[in-house]
Amino acid sequence: MDGDNLKVLSDETYGSIKIADEVVSIIASLAASEVDGVSSMVGGFGRGLAEMMGKRNLSKGVKAAVGDKETAVDLCLVLDYGVKIHDVAAKVQKNVKKALENMTGLDVVQVNIHVQGVKLPHSEEETGSQG
Repeated sequence: MDGDNLKVLSDETYGSIKIADEVVSIIASLAASEVDGVSSMVGGFGRGLAEMMGKRNLSKGVKAAVGDKETAVDLCLVLDYGVKIHDVAAKVQKNVKKALENMTGLDVVQVNIHVQGVKLPHSEEETGSQG
């Protein structure tokens, strides 16, 4: 497997590879946002300087702990109103795990989902009511 070759090369031939927590957080955030039913990520773990200055923070709402060969991530999400929360959360876990393992070669031991809110429809057109 490619991941096994990467580990052999990095340990014995070329040196070591360290993936920053921020990189894992960005990958996890992008993978989570691809899932239908996820409205947004929320900064449930504190806000960085970049976010306060108005810059886009791609890792907002994600906390990653990266070790030598494994990682665990926590994601704070806002989901769309009307979705099955458990189903969307399970899809996010699966998509994040797959993306992280494919892109980093790390073993993903946990993908914890924290649903922080539900995005409600804003207009009558979105709710389908008239009147």
